[in-house]
Amino acid sequence: MLAAAQELVLPLHTDEDVVRLRKQVREHMIAMGFGLIEQTKIITAASELARNTLRYGGGGEGRIARVQKGAQQGLEMSFSDEGPGIPDIPQALTDGFTSGGGLGLGLGGAKRLADDFRIDTAPGAGTTVTIVKWKLF
Repeated sequence: MLAAAQELVLPLHTDEDVVRLRKQVREHMIAMGFGLIEQTKIITAASELARNTLRYGGGGEGRIARVQKGAQQGLEMSFSDEGPGIPDIPQALTDGFTSGGGLGLGLGGAKRLADDFRIDTAPGAGTTVTIVKWKLF
């Protein structure tokens, strides 16, 4: 069972909002003692998911929270929109698949960069993608 500390909620409606979210993710990761490589991986994943929220979901919000599972601590990030949803999740996770002119690496790449990955979506009901990076001691 995950226990979450205070959650930071950030709007995702402009490119500047994506930059602010990236900055907050970096600050949280530094404060938690993550190394530079781990920071780079998760900031990349968060950036991809935040941009997907803008591009495909029409904007939404990002949530950042420190979480705990037993003795492990982690950083959980969720990206939510009220867009059209993802009709075929396995296809959307396939490298090279894109519904809009990108490289088609966003969702699958974010999944590989995170320790935990979850998509909650339905056609016409929006999408929430949640990732967690755990701090190994």
